[in-house]
Amino acid sequence: MIDAGELRKGVVVELDGEIYQILEYQHVKMQQRQPVVKLKLRGVRNGNLIERNFQSGDKVAAVFLEHRPVQYLYNDGHLHYFMDNETYEQIVLTPAQIGDDTRFLREGSVLEILTCKGNTVAVELPASVELRVTETEPGFKGDRATAGTKPAKLETGVTIQVPLFINTGDIVKINTRTGAYSEKVS
Repeated sequence: MIDAGELRKGVVVELDGEIYQILEYQHVKMQQRQPVVKLKLRGVRNGNLIERNFQSGDKVAAVFLEHRPVQYLYNDGHLHYFMDNETYEQIVLTPAQIGDDTRFLREGSVLEILTCKGNTVAVELPASVELRVTETEPGFKGDRATAGTKPAKLETGVTIQVPLFINTGDIVKINTRTGAYSEKVS
């Protein structure tokens, strides 16, 4: 059991016999009242979103997660295919099961898949990924109307803000937690 005040984004818990992953966590202190923990949760089996509030002293059932290394193979538009690096079996996931992490998935990437009681809970990306810039406008010296950044489309299709000196074809490191540019690799 975990105290509700110790919960964080990404933690997996069991409520009412269902397994949920915490998407958003907010600790609210109200005047002359006990603090409240507001959670936005996604059901692992069905992908349903729910919101729950807990008092700071409430206990929530933690769930044991199994970590397995997998390699991302490809997507066919609606489904994402992974290969278990130990058993070589294919794992098929929907975008709802993966969440926003689909924007950083590149074919051949090695990552971890989290499972609980045979159900895939989440895909855990490394802290940063290196992706090629496929499309961006040239940056001109002295162009500071955009605070020194410009949009760039990456090989996975996601668009992020990068510094003006980044050009098409450059490889950049992206922080997968924030989705922001970290540094130029080459």
